[in-house]
Amino acid sequence: MSPATFQSGSDWEQSSEPCTYIQVMDTDLWPVGARSVSGTKDTLADGDHPVLAIGSMLAVDGRPMNLTGVLVTYRAGATAALGIATLNVANGVIVRQYVANVLTYDPGVGCLTFQVAPFVGEPVYVDDSAYLAAGVTLSLSPLNGSNPQVKNPLAGYLWYCENEYANFGVGGPNVASTFDASLPPGILTEQEYCVLLISAGREP
Repeated sequence: MSPATFQSGSDWEQSSEPCTYIQVMDTDLWPVGARSVSGTKDTLADGDHPVLAIGSMLAVDGRPMNLTGVLVTYRAGATAALGIATLNVANGVIVRQYVANVLTYDPGVGCLTFQVAPFVGEPVYVDDSAYLAAGVTLSLSPLNGSNPQVKNPLAGYLWYCENEYANFGVGGPNVASTFDASLPPGILTEQEYCVLLISAGREP
């Protein structure tokens, strides 16, 4: 699966709260369109719900301490420069997103290592690398794939979707959790996971 478009649909929102909404100009968000290493990311439209970083992509300007959030609504302008996005930047909101299982890159060459056993609470980063599909903005790698590499902003942590808990719904269908903790070895996998978001990264 290589998603060519950003996360959309009706089940992206896995928790109704918390909510802290802010408006941001399109041009201050990444990775979007040309504002990525590949230059070919999907562009924003109302109905899309990717997790994005706000501010500069450059380390000299403070990356990876960017504020991050999930796109809620989008109002297009005559040009992308005039588009206005509404993001939820609240700590603790849970959203469904495409996440790439790459852990490390060979800088400027490609993906190097991959997570085969994702776990609840695993850190997830906003990643602008050229080796991810056009609709994927998140990975498990703290560094991007450019040469030289740059730190990625921490977006949040892998979490359960609302129907992945054991005994979901009290007497529901799941005898055990259905969180996908087993992926094929040695290959890039870009699939949906739920992510518990935080609004800004923390330096180690």
